[in-house]
Amino acid sequence: MKNLFYIFIGGGLGSVLRFLISSYTQKLWNINSFPMGTFVVNMIGCFLIGVLTSYFIRVDNYLKFLLITGFCGGFTTFSTFSAESYSLWQSGHYPILIFYVLLSVMVGLAAVYLGLQIIKN
Repeated sequence: MKNLFYIFIGGGLGSVLRFLISSYTQKLWNINSFPMGTFVVNMIGCFLIGVLTSYFIRVDNYLKFLLITGFCGGFTTFSTFSAESYSLWQSGHYPILIFYVLLSVMVGLAAVYLGLQIIKN
């Protein structure tokens, strides 16, 4: 139960920081409707999850729930997607990696489209 509390707190902080950084970045670098704010947040999140995962492999405590699952999860799920993809690559599961990446992008886009169409009609 304690771990759920840390995930809850970290997720809230990550979500708020994602909004602030994304909004500020988008205003600062508005480049031909490229979603720069989201891109920057995703890349920061990928870097953070790499650093934090590397550290918490050696140290096992409650902070991994607060910072990795909670904060990084609230900040961006893209970081988790990237970390999982990297893990598949590192372990040599190349067909699964390609399938996972392509399926995630294609089904994700299709799900957004479907959701928009359902509400539109």
